[in-house]
Amino acid sequence: MQEKKIVWDEMLALEMSRTSTAFRSKLERQMLKSTVHGGQMFVLLELWKKDGLRQVDLAERLGVSPPTINKMIVGMVKAKLVLNEKVEDDARSTRIFLTHKSNGLREKIEELWEDLETTCRSALTEPERYMLMDMLVRIRAKLNGIEVVEED
Repeated sequence: MQEKKIVWDEMLALEMSRTSTAFRSKLERQMLKSTVHGGQMFVLLELWKKDGLRQVDLAERLGVSPPTINKMIVGMVKAKLVLNEKVEDDARSTRIFLTHKSNGLREKIEELWEDLETTCRSALTEPERYMLMDMLVRIRAKLNGIEVVEED
């Protein structure tokens, strides 16, 4: 029986991993200009959509485990980016609220994100951007165990 050889340079998963690593590195460099870490920025984005989310809901929206979001929130509380308050009717649950400091960083973070978006978009034509967005959404769904129904 012939052993199957992996041709690493042809592996989609490897290229996605390399692209993800490059993106995260660029994101971290961008966010350092705002004093917010890359991961913290995603928490802020969710809270800018809806302030006062429960910690468990933030974890779910970001696709991270409760211990991971807890560690992030602890760091963000220390940095005075968020406040956590116990939910009145559930002593085990906490809600996370934006602070004046984090609201004051929103414009700068959006500006930095737009620069990052421009860099990414500049590598593609407009039709390629639409195709890539569709493909990435389908791949992410598949990785999350969600079956994607193809439209005819």
